[in-house]
Order: sequence, then structure tokens, then C-alpha cells
Amino acid sequence: MLKLFSYLRPHWVATLLAPLLMLLEVAMDLMQPILMASIIDEGVMKGDLAHIQQTGLLMLGAALVGLVGGVGCSIYSSIASQRFGEDLRHDVFRRVQTFSFRNLDELNTGSLITRLTNDIVQLQTMVQMLLRIFVRSPFLAIGSMIMAVMISPKLAIILAIAVPLLFVVMFLIIRNVLPLFSNVQKKMDKLNTVLQENLAGIRVSKAFVRADYENERFSRANADYTQGAIKAQRLVAINMPILTMILNVCIVAVLWLGGKDAIDGSFEVGSLVAFINYVTQVLFSVSSVAMLLVRVSSAKVSADRIQEVLHTESEIQSQANPVRAVHHQGEVVFENVTFAYGSDAKGAVLRDVSFSVKPGQNVAIIGATGSGKSSLVGLIPRLYDTTSGRILIDGSDVREYELQSLREKIGIVLQETILFTGSIRDNIRYGKPDASDEEVMAAAQAAQAHDFIMAMPDGYDTQLGQRGINLSGGQKQRISIARALILQPSILILDDSTSAIDMGTESRIQGALARLMHGRTSILIAQRISSVMDADKILVLEDGRVVGEGTHHELLASCELYQDIYRSQLGGEEPSYG
Repeated sequence: MLKLFSYLRPHWVATLLAPLLMLLEVAMDLMQPILMASIIDEGVMKGDLAHIQQTGLLMLGAALVGLVGGVGCSIYSSIASQRFGEDLRHDVFRRVQTFSFRNLDELNTGSLITRLTNDIVQLQTMVQMLLRIFVRSPFLAIGSMIMAVMISPKLAIILAIAVPLLFVVMFLIIRNVLPLFSNVQKKMDKLNTVLQENLAGIRVSKAFVRADYENERFSRANADYTQGAIKAQRLVAINMPILTMILNVCIVAVLWLGGKDAIDGSFEVGSLVAFINYVTQVLFSVSSVAMLLVRVSSAKVSADRIQEVLHTESEIQSQANPVRAVHHQGEVVFENVTFAYGSDAKGAVLRDVSFSVKPGQNVAIIGATGSGKSSLVGLIPRLYDTTSGRILIDGSDVREYELQSLREKIGIVLQETILFTGSIRDNIRYGKPDASDEEVMAAAQAAQAHDFIMAMPDGYDTQLGQRGINLSGGQKQRISIARALILQPSILILDDSTSAIDMGTESRIQGALARLMHGRTSILIAQRISSVMDADKILVLEDGRVVGEGTHHELLASCELYQDIYRSQLGGEEPSYG
């Protein structure tokens, strides 16, 4: 956790001023009981009104100076903690951007949201408390104990017994509460995951009338989190009653022993009042330290979770001396590729896949759902790395390329259409921010999106809602295709990206792609056999293996699975081999 405090270094001025101003407030607070004792002993007991007025004004002045110190500390501690959180949140977000798909699978979205929000807020709060309470409470406790000893060494023995007792109680509470806070954060992850899934799929739950089920699922996660939080806070809450009991016992003991001396005249009444004030300050300060340590325990859990993100390294990185893919020819070769999402090779979704794509070829991939089509094309731009085997582009292993330059030459339209809030223009040029309006329009025309965009009131400046909610499925797919085409990629991958588009529009898109991608490689995943019939090569996948390879006519003659797909989609027509 100490490593995270390096984020305070750029804000050292505020970080330094906050405790210094707090020390000023502490000094003023330590003066008050002594001044009060002077008013009682020298003013009230002796009837000296002038002394009461002078000392009273001095107390008021000390209180004002302490107010300046306290307010200043609050201001600068807030600045330091908020800047700390801003920088840390920025670095965590940047780290997440470097993660591979496998990293994102392991650290699910709900957990990452919790870490970027709740966990960082916990650390911000802890930093602010450290700059205020962790300075105020220890120094006030130490100063009050010194003053108490100076007033009466005999009565100070009471503090010598009470303070260690309070520390023992604090230690036991902290030791037991730490694992509880860790459990609470895990339950918060689960709650955020359920919430994120529900909000993303709320239209599905409404369509299938599953609101009651989703409410129940959220209620279970919410109740589970609440129970964990109550259990942790219940243990923390024990601290205050114990403190109050110890404080009251100490005050009774001070009054009993000190009262005798005051009656005998060996101990002044004002000094007795001052001593009680210092005892109260000591015990409350120690209690504040205890509460702070509990918060530190909670923050340590958050810090560990944040550091887990910051220390997570993507297994997909460029080599020390990578090949820069300046100009792809577009040749793609799979050599005995096996791939599994987990570490267990038995759960491989691709098994011993081998094929080659010549530069400029138009290759189509077809197969049943779950056959491994999307997994296969995701390996080409290294969204995942192969479990075994290798993939070559223009004769070099994809792992030898500089990662950014590799992906810059590969345009990909993923199976799940994702658009961002902002204008249609910005979504199309997402991968090429400096693209001109002419390039944006040309890509949209090729994707058959220009007409419906211009039919909108603001055209290309139309603002999209979250995930492009104000567009239909087919419209979103066409904008995604335009987003890939504007890159003018050497290799274009379309992962079932025309499933929501009618056959006429799809045919026009394919015609435009044939012109734009002339001399470049394109790989198309499709469910409709009509979408793949004109491809230079068709790969047929079944259970992660290539069971057929060839042109449409060749597969009709040689591949039983392709024949079955053909018959199922085109009715009872017999395969044509001519």
C-alpha cells in the first residue's frame, strides 16, 4: 500500500501544508485546558475579573488561530486526496486499456468498475484522514499525556493503565475486521457484476418478462453484500462503547483521587478540571487512531485490489525487437493452431487448425454456432494468443510484430456491435481520428450507411446514445463496417457483421467491398450460405476443426456438412456441382 503514496509526490505542497496546519490547530487545542485552569484558579477562585477577561480573550484568540489551522488543513487535505485519486484512477484505467482479452476475462467488468470507483474512493478517504486525523490524533494524544504528567504525575498513572488497555482492544478489533472487509469488497464486485449485466441486457429481460427473476437475483446479491457489510461494521461499532466505558472509568478515578487532593488543598480545582480535559483528549484521540486504523485496514484491501490491476501484465505484448508491419501483403497462414480460453488444453475451442490465405484472396468461414469461427479470427490481430501452433502474416509470426502496427493494418468488425456515445462521424473515424470528412463519407457509402445517415436531421453529426441505442441493429452494423473500412486495412475481418442486414443491402456491401478490397485480403464469417458462395475460398468449421476447404462448388461435391447447410438454407434443392 505504501507504493501508492507515491501518487502524492506531485502534490507535495498540499500534502505538506495540510499536516502543518493541523499541527497549528493541535497546539491551540493543547493550550485551552491550561488557560481554563488559569481562569478557575487565578480568576474565579481569587475573584480577579481582569485576569478572567485577559485569559478569556487569549482563549478566544487561540481558538481563532486553531480554526484557521483546521480549515486550512481540511482544504489542503481535500486537494491532495482528490488529486491522488485522479492520478491513480487515470493510471488504473490506462493499465486496463493494455489488458488482453484473457486478462479481461479473468478480471470481470463488474470487478474492474468496483476497483475504479469504490476502491479508489476508499483510498482517497484514507489519504484525507491520514493528513488530518492521523496528524491530529497522535500529536494531540502525546501532547495531552505530557501536559497531564506535568499537572499530576500521580494521576497520570490512570492514563498509563487505560491507554494500553485501549490499544489491546483496538488490536483485537482490527485483526478480526480485516478479512471481513476483504469479503465485503468481493461481494461488492458480485453486486456490480449483476447490476452491469442487468442494465446491459434490460431489453432482453423485458422482452422475456424476466423482471421478477432479475429483481430476485439483484436482491440476493444486494442482501449478501449488506449482510457482509453489517457484520464488518458491527465489529467496528464495538470500539465506541468500549471507549466510552474506559473514559468514564478514568474520569471517575481522576475525580476520586484528585478530588481528595483538591479537598485537602494540595491540588488546585482548575488543575483538576484541566487534567480531566487532557484525559478526555487522550482517550478520544486514541479512539480516533483506532477508527483510522480500521479504515486503513479497509483501505488496505482496496489498495491490494488496485495493485493487482496495476501489476497485471498482459501476456500479449510486443517483443524486444519487433517487426514493424509497415505494409501488409495480406498473406495469412495457420500452422497446427490449437487454442483454449483457459489453461486446460482439453477445453480447446480450436484444434490443430491449418490453412493458408493468399494475398488479395476473399476467404469465407462458415459453421455451426460454437464451432470456433470467432475464436479463429480473433487470433489474427492477437486479441488472444494461440495455445500451440503459430499464425504467420506475410511470412512472420504475428508474435514477432510490433503490436500496434500489426493491428493498424487489420480492420476488424466484431460479432458484437459496439458503438460509443458521440457523433456518427466520430464513431466512423474511431480508428483514424484524423480522417477527413471525405474519407468518412466514402467509408459510409461503401458500407451502405450514407443514405440513412443523411436522412437523419443532423446527418453525420447525429449524436448516438449509449451503445448506439438510437440506431437499429442493421444500421449499427453498417457503421461498424464503415469504421473498419476507413482504415484501408491490408486484412479485413468481418465477424458475422451482416447478420442484421437484409440480403439486398448485404449484396451491395459485398460489391463495394470487392472494389475497395481489390488486391487486399478479406476474411468473412457468415451464417448465410448466400453470403459465402462467391468467396475465393470457404473454410467449414465443426467442433474447432476445419472439416472442409475449397470453393463453393468444390465443397458441394466433397463436404457433407457444407451440403447439409446448403440444403437447410435453400430448401430441398439438390446440390449443384456444375
